Amino acid sequence: MANISRHDPFGASLADLFDGLFVRPVRLGIDGQNELAMKIDVKQDDKAYAVTAEMPGVKKDDIHVRVEGNLVSIEAEVKKEREEKKDERVVRSERYYGKLARSFTLEYEIDEASVQVAYSDGLLKLTLPKKMKSAAHQIAVH
Repeated sequence: MANISRHDPFGASLADLFDGLFVRPVRLGIDGQNELAMKIDVKQDDKAYAVTAEMPGVKKDDIHVRVEGNLVSIEAEVKKEREEKKDERVVRSERYYGKLARSFTLEYEIDEASVQVAYSDGLLKLTLPKKMKSAAHQIAVH
């Protein structure tokens, strides 16, 4: 006797649909790196947050940092060009233009006037002092 089974045409995943279509894996970005990724480390002590963001290949003038209350936003324009020559002829030329952006909120508000920023060797370092909350004081009603 024949075996009967149900087939759901919509049950297949997209990975199954495109399986075997590509000869080699798809790479993101130049040299296999995902150009739109910005890795961020955030540390804190009693007085401030220390933020380190990896931004290799980004020029200092293309980085913008904004702090509003406890919201921190980091944006950068990325421009990369690569050219491969063989016997003085251009064999391959690649260009990448894009934008990196990350925003995150912190537990405490930041004292915007005391923020320190440094950029060197592809690392953006921020020192974000916590805004000290003023102590509540009682007001006498007359």
